[in-house]
Amino acid sequence: MATMRDVADRAGVSIATVSFVVNDSKPVSAATRQRVVDAMAELDYRPHALARALARRRSMILAVVFPLVRPRLLNTATLFFAGAAEAAAERGYSIVLWPSLDSSERLAGLRADGLVDGVVLMEVALDDDRVDVLRDSGTPFALIGRTRDPSALDWVDIDIEGMVEESLARLSSLGHERIALVLGGPERVEGFGANARARETFRRVSGERGLSGVLLEAEESARGGRALAAELGDATAVLVFDGGIALGLAHELRHRGVSVPEDVSIVLLASTPDVADFGDPELDVLVSPAHELGRRGVEALLARLEDPAAPLVQERIGGEWRTGGSVAPARRPGGADRSAIDRG
Repeated sequence: MATMRDVADRAGVSIATVSFVVNDSKPVSAATRQRVVDAMAELDYRPHALARALARRRSMILAVVFPLVRPRLLNTATLFFAGAAEAAAERGYSIVLWPSLDSSERLAGLRADGLVDGVVLMEVALDDDRVDVLRDSGTPFALIGRTRDPSALDWVDIDIEGMVEESLARLSSLGHERIALVLGGPERVEGFGANARARETFRRVSGERGLSGVLLEAEESARGGRALAAELGDATAVLVFDGGIALGLAHELRHRGVSVPEDVSIVLLASTPDVADFGDPELDVLVSPAHELGRRGVEALLARLEDPAAPLVQERIGGEWRTGGSVAPARRPGGADRSAIDRG
């Protein structure tokens, strides 16, 4: 196994110079750096990760906190993680996933012990105790999501407001006047930033457009979607943030003889095409920018690590509308018998 001395001999430099290049700890001319890099490649030299961390006084590890508040990981979660891991790897960092709900104090302790350099928080609540713990401990962190007042924080987030506004604009233009927004159960709705902002935007835009907006809750599963079918009343369109709910709803409506989209239009928000494609018909979906958010969350944290005085990163990222077959103009009065929705 090649050593640092072997690299120094091959490159014709001192061991100290090799160390400067490996650890990026002192300036080295471009020509000399290239000789060292070439020698490392020729000898298949791999720096010792722990030694590099000690030299840099950094662990080169970032914690990504994703509390498992759902019974299963969503497709979008894996995209968040992939984006975060890619951005970290490009800068020589690794990530560790932290699924605990009550992790803030432990994470702050890991930072104090030098085991992680910073934290990316996901599943952010409006009033999130984790933010206070990390801020009070001096732990660098960034959010994927927003608190009630994120003005002094680094954050990136899905443009929930924009997604709801675009969906209502499209449906309104197709003649839909009574539209339902479906959110997760009480444990998800209360205090969860994304749901709260979706609800507020839905109420505001429905009022501005003269629409009759209906707020509904459902268990985040296909079973929850099937149960939801009996609660739609005379709504002609539904906005849904959970793929399981949307697919279960479409299935149950078809079972009851209610056609999607002729009788009821369904829009899936902040999800993936893979999930939408399971629908019959395929669902119209505003695609979650999960991969980009994962990247940008890590980049925001790394910018803060490199320069504590850097400008705040505060960014909303929207998603692309992908047309399926679940949206159509509202059926005019005198159309299909809507009482089928209320029959089991």
